[in-house]
This record gives sequence, C-alpha cells and structure tokens, in this order.
Amino acid sequence: MIIVTANHVAGKRIVRTFGLVRGNTIRARHIGKDIMAAFRNIVGGEVTEYTKLLAESREQALDRLVKEAEGLGANAVISLLLQTSMIQGGAAELLAYGTAVVVEDEASSSSDRPDWSTA
Repeated sequence: MIIVTANHVAGKRIVRTFGLVRGNTIRARHIGKDIMAAFRNIVGGEVTEYTKLLAESREQALDRLVKEAEGLGANAVISLLLQTSMIQGGAAELLAYGTAVVVEDEASSSSDRPDWSTA
C-alpha cells in the first residue's frame, strides 16, 4: 500500500478514486507512566513513555486506515493527515485519514502525455 501526504503519487496516475478512508484509536494514559513522565518533566529529557504511546497509536491508526482502503480495492492513500484530540481527562484520539485511490504506473510513451507546448 502506497501512503503519501501529497495529493498525487510521483510516477503514478490515479485511475480510480474511492474517497475518504480513516483509521483511529483512542488511548488512555497509564497512572504509572504518568508518574514517570512527571518526574522526567522535572529533571528534563524526553518523555519516552508518551513517545512510545504515540508511536503505537499512530501505527494502529495507520493499520486501520490501510485495512479500510484495501477493503475498498485501493492500492494507495493520498492526502494523508494525522490529527489528535482530547476525549476526556487522560484519553486522546489519534485519527489518520486520507483519500483511497487506485494508481497505475504512468505510461512512458510521450503520446500518452498531453502536449503542453501548444497550450
């Protein structure tokens, strides 16, 4: 599955558009990890507990997005965006969304390309 943030895939042409696909996950913080994070906040440094939690959340949301896109018959997702939002105290949603499409290799023949020289 090709996933890009752009609205096109370099070297490919879009031959079919399915529309919006999304994947999300809602995660709650863990009290033990919050204590460690609070300590790191005091002494400085990366809050690895939250870094790991966000990385896992991103992967899960992207996996769900890919599953939805594949279910439609898509082989690519364009215009990918990731968004987070607070749900309630200690819980947050991570949403991945984009446009499911089918892409094919662009023809290497110049006859398949528009002639912009006369435009």
